[in-house]
Amino acid sequence: VQLVESGGGLVEPGGSLTLSCAASGDTLSIYAVGWFRQAPGKEREYLGVITWSGGEAYYEDSVKGRFTISRDNAKNTVYLRMNSLKPEDSAVYYCAAGAIAAVSVGRSSHWGQGTQVTVSS
Repeated sequence: VQLVESGGGLVEPGGSLTLSCAASGDTLSIYAVGWFRQAPGKEREYLGVITWSGGEAYYEDSVKGRFTISRDNAKNTVYLRMNSLKPEDSAVYYCAAGAIAAVSVGRSSHWGQGTQVTVSS
C-alpha cells in the first residue's frame, strides 16, 4: 500500500488543521494506521494509532485531548484532526500503516512521505 499525506501548512497558534493520509495500491481497511511527527534536530515522535476498524484510537499524552485520529475506509483515508495548535507542534507529519503492534513502535513497512505543519504567528 502507498500512503500520501496532505493538508499541512501554516497555521496560527491556537488554530486547527486536519491532515489526511490517503492510500492506494491496496485497501487501507485491513491496516491499523498511526501518525508520527519529526521536528528538525529531534527524533521521530509517535502520536497515536487507530485500529483497522476505527473502533479504537490511542494517543500519546503529548497530544491527548487536542488531536483526534479518525478514518473513512470507504475513502481509503485516515485523518488527523489537530486543535489548539502550539508552535512546538511544528514538524513534518507522517502516517504509517500495518499491524497495530508494529505501527505503535514505528516499525511499519508502509510510510507516507510526510507533510509539513508550521505553527506560527
